[in-house]
Amino acid sequence: MNSTWKQYITILKNVVKPALGCTEPICAAYATSVATQMLGEKPETIDVFVSDNLYKNSMGVFVPRTGRVGLAIAAATGATGGDPEAGLEVLAKLNESQLNEAQQLIDAGHVQVKREATDEFIYCRVIVKSSLHSAEVTISGGHTLIVEKRLDGNIIFALDSLLPKASTASICDGVDITISSIYDFATQAKFNDIKFILEAKDLNIALAQEGLKNPYGLEVGRTYQKNIETGLLSKSLDSEILIYTSAASDARMGGATLPAMSNYGSGNQGIAATIPVVKMADFYNADEEALARAFIMSHLGAIYIKSHYPPLSAFCGNAVTSAAAAMAMVYLAGGTFEQSCSAIQNTISDTSGMICDGAKSTCAMKVGSSAQSAMKSSLLALNDHCVTKQGVIAEDVEKTIKNIGRMITTGMPNIDHEIIEIMAS
Repeated sequence: MNSTWKQYITILKNVVKPALGCTEPICAAYATSVATQMLGEKPETIDVFVSDNLYKNSMGVFVPRTGRVGLAIAAATGATGGDPEAGLEVLAKLNESQLNEAQQLIDAGHVQVKREATDEFIYCRVIVKSSLHSAEVTISGGHTLIVEKRLDGNIIFALDSLLPKASTASICDGVDITISSIYDFATQAKFNDIKFILEAKDLNIALAQEGLKNPYGLEVGRTYQKNIETGLLSKSLDSEILIYTSAASDARMGGATLPAMSNYGSGNQGIAATIPVVKMADFYNADEEALARAFIMSHLGAIYIKSHYPPLSAFCGNAVTSAAAAMAMVYLAGGTFEQSCSAIQNTISDTSGMICDGAKSTCAMKVGSSAQSAMKSSLLALNDHCVTKQGVIAEDVEKTIKNIGRMITTGMPNIDHEIIEIMAS
C-alpha cells in the first residue's frame, strides 16, 4: 500500500470512531473524568469553561444515561462516574447512584459553567477541587485532545507546541487528498485494508432501531414509520432512508445509551455518512466489500470536504456529509466517477443554506432532510443532471468544495455569533 493510502486509513481511524452522546457535552465529561482521576478523589467543586461553539452545541442535547441536558450534568457525571480511559464513551458505565451524586453537586451550586473567549472552536477547560487539592485539564482542537494538565497549579503535562497538533480541523493538512484520489482509494484498496469501516453499519443501524423502538425527542423516524403503516405515506427507498437516519438521530440526541459511529467529531454526521449508504446497498443487494468501499467514499469524502472550514460553525455539517454519502450512493447504483461528482455538486447546491443553531432534538429533522437530499441528488446524477456554475456551485467539484469552505470560514462567523447570543439570551 502506498504512503498516501496509509495516511487515509490513519485519518479514518482517528476521526471515524464510536461516541456515546453528543460529542460537545461529552468533551466536558471526558475532561472532568481525567481531572478527577488526577485529583485522586471525588471533587467538591467543578468549574467548566468552554468556547462559544461548544457551549452552543451543549445547551439543548440530552446527555446519555442521565435524562438531562447541558454541560453541568455532563461535567458532574464525568466526575462521579466517568471512565477517563474510554474517550468519547466516557459515560458508558454511569449508574444511578453516580447520577444522583452528580445531581447533588449541581443542586448545591458546586458546578459552574461559563463561556470563555478563545479562538479555538473546540475548547473545554475544567477545574476540579477538593478541600486540599485542585486539578485542571484543558482540551483544545479535538473533543479528546488534551493540551495541558495542572495539579495544584503546577503544569504536569503540556502538549509540545513544536509537534504537529492532531486536531480535527487539521486532520487533512499536508495530505495529498482530493475527491478523485478518495474515489481511487475506495475502489482500488484491498478489502482487508478497509473492512474495519463496516463497524459503522452495526453501530448506526442499532441506534436507528433503538430510535424506532422507543420514544426519543421529536420521534421523527417513528412518526414517519407510523404514517407508512396507516397508509398516508408509501414505503420506498427514499422513505427508508428518511426514517432510519431520523430515528438514529432521535435516539442520539435524546440520550440513548448506545454509541454512534461518529464522523469528524459528530455522531449525527456519522449517521448521515452511514445509513443512507446502507439502505442503498440493501436495495442493490451489495456485498460487504462494495459497502465498505462506499463507506470509504462517504466517510473520508465527508472528512475531506469538512476540512476546508472550522469543525464547529454556523453551518450544519450534515449538509456536506450527505454530499459525500450521495457520491457513495451513486457508486453503489453502478454510476460513474463523473456522476458521483455530480451527486456532490447537487447535494451541496440543495443544502448549502442549512445552518447550525446548536445540538438538540430538531437535529433529527436536519439529518433526515440532508439524507433525502443525498437520495434526490444521486438520482439526478445517475440521470446525468448536474448543478454547475450556479450560486456557490462551480464547474469543478474541487472548486465547489473550496467555495463552501470560503463561505463558511469568512462569510458566516457573524451569523454564528448572533446565533449563540440569541441562544444565550
